[in-house]
Amino acid sequence: MRIIVGLLRQIARLRAAEHGSPQQLQAHQASGLQHLRSFAYSHSSFYQEFHAGKFNCPLNELPVVTKQILMEHFDKLVTDPQVRLRDARAFIANQHAQAKYLNRYWVSATSGSTGAPGIFLFNRNEWVNVMATFARGHEWAGGLINLQHRMKMASVASTTPWHMSSQVGMTLSSVWMPALRLAASDPLPNIVERLNAFQPTMLITYASMIRILADEQIAGRLRIKPHLIFASSEVLTDESRRRATTAWGREPFSQYAATETGGMAAERESHDGMYIFEDNVIVENVDASNRPVPAGAYGHKLLVTTLFSRTLPLIRYELNDRVRISPEAVRPGFPFAKIDGIGGRTEDALHFTNSAGDDTVVQTLVFHDVLDTLPVRGWQVRQTATGLDILMAGLKDDSAIATTQQKIGGVLASLGVTVAINVVAVHDIPNDASGKRPLIKSLS
Repeated sequence: MRIIVGLLRQIARLRAAEHGSPQQLQAHQASGLQHLRSFAYSHSSFYQEFHAGKFNCPLNELPVVTKQILMEHFDKLVTDPQVRLRDARAFIANQHAQAKYLNRYWVSATSGSTGAPGIFLFNRNEWVNVMATFARGHEWAGGLINLQHRMKMASVASTTPWHMSSQVGMTLSSVWMPALRLAASDPLPNIVERLNAFQPTMLITYASMIRILADEQIAGRLRIKPHLIFASSEVLTDESRRRATTAWGREPFSQYAATETGGMAAERESHDGMYIFEDNVIVENVDASNRPVPAGAYGHKLLVTTLFSRTLPLIRYELNDRVRISPEAVRPGFPFAKIDGIGGRTEDALHFTNSAGDDTVVQTLVFHDVLDTLPVRGWQVRQTATGLDILMAGLKDDSAIATTQQKIGGVLASLGVTVAINVVAVHDIPNDASGKRPLIKSLS
């Protein structure tokens, strides 16, 4: 109950920040950044060395922290001298539900899909803040967050104890918010059966899973009536959004979150983009050389500074996500900028050698434009040593194979790339260990 009370208080503080002016938001960010840097310089020997000679420099002149740097210097970066990476890893290896490291830290880890897993710690105040960021997304979608409003939440994602989505669900699971946590990697009939029995009012799942569950609902096997539907962890394609709306009569909401930061942006009821939680994080959209990109253009990655982090301060931490910040002016009475496009992770882009012998980068949106129009349950593009394998699940018309080969080949040829394209009809798109069904699988 102490966590729930703290959560409601933090939600109230976040609500108040949503109605300030841009000038008030800038002042809040400046104050928050000053306190974060002061704490880091006093308690983290890593930042004392990493920012040496730059203590008074503006944020955009500070060096960038990558996940590799963070993990290599973990014991010096963390601000609690009792915390050790070796012990945190051992804790994760033996973690049980509701357990806390050193009896005071929630520990989450990245999946390691882009290298070695990253490990991140949160004290009670930080964890309350993380949960409040997700609750804010629910409120923006029209959900009412208070003790009088009971909501049944079903999550179809990862049930691994150290995954953030699993931990948030375990923390919130109570009489106030009964929660059903299902592994997206479970057999689909089992997922459908348990969702039918539970009848959630809120459904949270991977974007790739939304399309699958929507098809089950349309087919009549899944029979649930969620009031709110949230897609996370992956890009929600236009086709998946359309199918979900057809299935449940409600358009799903996208949320942008990371293990390192908690929620960072979310859609509002207008569905006109994801508004950044700029009172909680400072986001820099940059190119491959960490130079800022203009609004309206896709960046190569994001640099995030979490204003609430103290246990493991993150100052200009690199997230390899390609997003586009809208050039539109902020709304009157609502000071947050918004993300109006997500191009996926940098690692998802495919690299080819073109006819001139140069490296050509093919972004995931190229494949969305062609494959999202096909009448299939799902698709996946796999880069191979010799070309591309395109998996299509539920393909009913074999003539689409040749058409798909021709269309994808034509798009790549326009970029100067010629590769072998092999279209394969499959029953289901295989999932990875966490239950995700990534749209793009590169060689890297």
